Amino acid sequence: MEILVLGLNHKSAPLHIREKVAFPENEIAGPLRAVNSLDGIKENLIVSTCNRVEIVLAAEDKGAVEVLKEFLAEHHGVDRGELDPHLYLHIGGEAVRHLYRVASGLDSLVLGEPQILGQVKDAFEYARDAGTLGLILNRLLKKTFSVAKSVRTDTGIARSAVSVSYAAVELAKKIFGETEGRTAMIIGAGEMGELALKHLVSSGIKEVFVANRTFEKAVALAQQFGGSAIKYEDLLDQLLITDIVISSTGAPHVIIHADDIRKLMGRRKYQPMFFIDIAVPRDIDAAVNDIDNAYLYNVDDLQAVVADNVKGREKEAEKAEAMVGKEVATFQKWVSSLQVVPTIVALRGKMERIRAAETEKALGRLPHLSDKDRQQVKALTTAIVNKILHRPQAVLKEASHTEDAGLYLEVTRKMFDLPDTPEEGAENNGNERTQKD
Repeated sequence: MEILVLGLNHKSAPLHIREKVAFPENEIAGPLRAVNSLDGIKENLIVSTCNRVEIVLAAEDKGAVEVLKEFLAEHHGVDRGELDPHLYLHIGGEAVRHLYRVASGLDSLVLGEPQILGQVKDAFEYARDAGTLGLILNRLLKKTFSVAKSVRTDTGIARSAVSVSYAAVELAKKIFGETEGRTAMIIGAGEMGELALKHLVSSGIKEVFVANRTFEKAVALAQQFGGSAIKYEDLLDQLLITDIVISSTGAPHVIIHADDIRKLMGRRKYQPMFFIDIAVPRDIDAAVNDIDNAYLYNVDDLQAVVADNVKGREKEAEKAEAMVGKEVATFQKWVSSLQVVPTIVALRGKMERIRAAETEKALGRLPHLSDKDRQQVKALTTAIVNKILHRPQAVLKEASHTEDAGLYLEVTRKMFDLPDTPEEGAENNGNERTQKD
């Protein structure tokens, strides 16, 4: 069984590619089950955020990757030629390392940002509810959360942690000089919107508005920060008196169109408006940026803003990387043991069947033996088999902790003519042991 991660992120793909393959969280159960039904794939979960789309797999072998690429392209209606150059693949220990780094904030746009851990936890819950997790990914994700917690607790990488929402507010301050006395609107009452609102209020914003499709959620969030809730149908009218707009909804399409803002700017006498679209897919029509005194930024534009915040965390990141490396090695030992146990069980099973058959054949030619003597012969042959298998079993267990584990398993199966796929009983045996560890 191989652990694989196939995906793309803010480093490998521009925004217009990422938004094409994003999975809306309220529709993710279907894709999760569809991936699990693909040839060779046993378990999966999907992490889909504004900065990344990644599918984590437990698969029979690397052949599942090509099948998964086809699924991604077909599901989203994207040409493989457009998608493939932006995809990356991590296998085995590197896949485990990648997931640990992602959850710890080491692979984020903003180094050390805390939101990604919550997003990976959400992905875990969605996959669990959809029934696409098994022994391997359950263990991997629980260990991932433990590693991420240790990284944040034992290093300074999360101190004064910033997020995309924080960067959005910092950019607004640079555009306006100061945010004090300005008005702002958050569109979307989710976690990103809440964080943006928190940073806006702490920066001295005069008044904040919250708009959300579910009005009750807008009311709850607005009350938390002393703001005003806006009904979705009143959104454009409220923009007339809004200076800063930060949008982060889960809508699958644009919700603010350039024509509407063009008319609005005339009514505002072209007083500057600042839009930050941190949603993927995008909430705001890119053509808004072509309107006089309307300034539109998306998540990719925030990279320069956060560059300064990264420098102070790089030393702490080195400590975090060392912690991750140690934990990867530990997890890989466990994964390797899953492969060794079924082989040992299959080997013992075959030897026991041979021993039993040959013993019965020999005893059939010795009818004069008493029951006691017959039992002693059986005990003798059992002891011989155990002695013979002792060393091969020990070597296989030792090899399971090395890079040569696959080679030892292959040689053992060929030498003793064992099946490449462990028997059902052997596989269950292995799972029961690992669950108790």
